[in-house]
Amino acid sequence: MPTHYNLPLVVAAILSAIAALLHVGIIVGGAPWYRFFGAGDSMARADAAGRVYPAVVTAFIALVLATWSAYALAGAGVIAPLPQLKAALVGITAVYLLRGLAVVPLLLFARHQATPFLVWSSLICIGLGAVHLAGLAQVWHAV
Repeated sequence: MPTHYNLPLVVAAILSAIAALLHVGIIVGGAPWYRFFGAGDSMARADAAGRVYPAVVTAFIALVLATWSAYALAGAGVIAPLPQLKAALVGITAVYLLRGLAVVPLLLFARHQATPFLVWSSLICIGLGAVHLAGLAQVWHAV
């Protein structure tokens, strides 16, 4: 009998893992990658100057995203349940959705401050949040 996994959470896990790997790529790629992915000129300049904090901050973000990927896999039933699974999935979903919606006030009241990076990264976060929400809704009573 085939095993059934929660597809939205599997997709969410894959997308979070890709985001984590992109952050690792940014560390390896250095200042040009920080600029290309919209991390800001100050992060790119700091990296180019040999400062450690851009890599530390980016590695922390990669670790968080990798952890979120693992929680999505656990919620999907692909791996064993992780501690506080339901609470973690709710929190992850909320963070993605709130981060995605954070650009709305800028677009309404300070459009000139809404950089292309903020807009497209917000759309990505809303998409990730929506996929998490769909998966969470399907497994709500099981986790």
